[in-house]
Amino acid sequence: MFIKSDQIAPLPGADAITIAIIGLGYVGLPLAVEFAGKYPVVGFDLSLNRINELRSGFDRTQEISASQLQNIKTTVNNDIGVFFSADVKHLQSCNVYIVAVPTPTDKHNRPDLTLIEKASETIGMVLNAGDVVIYESTVYPGVTEEICVPILEQVSGLIFNQQFYAGYSPERINPGDKVHTLTNIIKVTSGSTLLVADFVDYLYRTIIKAGTHKAPTIKVAEACKVIENSQRDINIAFVNEIAKIFNLLNIDSQAVLEAAGTKWNFLKFKPGLVGGHCTGVDPYYLAQKAQEVGYHPEIILAGRRINDGMGTYVAQEVIKLMIKSNIAVRQANILILGFTFKENCPDVRNTRVIDIVRTLQEYDTCCDIYDPWADPVEVKSDYDLTICKSYEQLTGIYDAIILAVAHSEFVDLNYSLLKKNEQAVIYDIKSVLSPALVNARL
Repeated sequence: MFIKSDQIAPLPGADAITIAIIGLGYVGLPLAVEFAGKYPVVGFDLSLNRINELRSGFDRTQEISASQLQNIKTTVNNDIGVFFSADVKHLQSCNVYIVAVPTPTDKHNRPDLTLIEKASETIGMVLNAGDVVIYESTVYPGVTEEICVPILEQVSGLIFNQQFYAGYSPERINPGDKVHTLTNIIKVTSGSTLLVADFVDYLYRTIIKAGTHKAPTIKVAEACKVIENSQRDINIAFVNEIAKIFNLLNIDSQAVLEAAGTKWNFLKFKPGLVGGHCTGVDPYYLAQKAQEVGYHPEIILAGRRINDGMGTYVAQEVIKLMIKSNIAVRQANILILGFTFKENCPDVRNTRVIDIVRTLQEYDTCCDIYDPWADPVEVKSDYDLTICKSYEQLTGIYDAIILAVAHSEFVDLNYSLLKKNEQAVIYDIKSVLSPALVNARL
């Protein structure tokens, strides 16, 4: 299907594509599963524990079922299916590499490209003439061609756009969302030449039911990703700010939003904590690139400041409510319901619930965290916190309860059994409980 043209190294033929997925998290694993229905796939991850879990049929992200994993597993060199491996040698037979590793920020909110750079080094060691490297990780415009490609060239010794090629197709996966799944979301594609762009677009069209949108350049595709989540972040920052204003005016912000939402063009965003690996991170990537070219992004960073401060704001509001109810704050028992960054999802990356916990700890309170979705080992490793995985682990009767994450398990809890007395405070960040049950909601 793909003409060799005058390029030194021809692109892979449509019937000879073998794909390597680098990084098997929330993005990489669904990609590996979908492509495995069409092509031979090597699913590569540096974590041997992750590889062993996937081989046994267990996905800790809960994106792929055990039966799905069992149905697509294969061994090396089989025609169709996925072979999970942590060994670089198993990448040598591949000719299309798709990078789906995390791109977080550091403690100063600066982009941390360490993992995508390491992934590029790994691919460079096995890269052959005619191979195509496609990046899905969120980056600011220019990272693919200005940072990753030079690494590929240096390690492989090959010449870009003559002996190997690149593409970018931003991931749009929403962890925990069983409706907007990989194949049901339009995929933006791009390539380093016109022919490569056609190749990348063709590749994704073989699995994406919703269709594709071919961007004119890699930088356009990179830019579209960071503005999608930056736009969402700014909109949430707006409703977070009005929630603070209406709280001071003693007006129910949720009632205001419901009323305003009756207008056909009102954007129905809700106030809350903004965490996770996309919305709470991507604006910093865009801001970094803007500052590099001499522009200070005011709205983007203002939105980030508002949203990054919401955990502390919630904690302080709960403390005020406790004081008004004559509850001694020091050594008070507080229950925090939920720790993941969103409901019905085990992902704790960049959860802003941690800001509530840290602020309450500054007041010498005793916090219990109950989350049936989060992995206690991961929470302990990443945040040095001990959480309760089951309701039976809860140890006390609480002076305050904060519903931080709207897991379905929390809707029908008997809150009267958890409250120490009638004065105990219930604060509902997600506005999922009856207004009559709570003292305040965001």
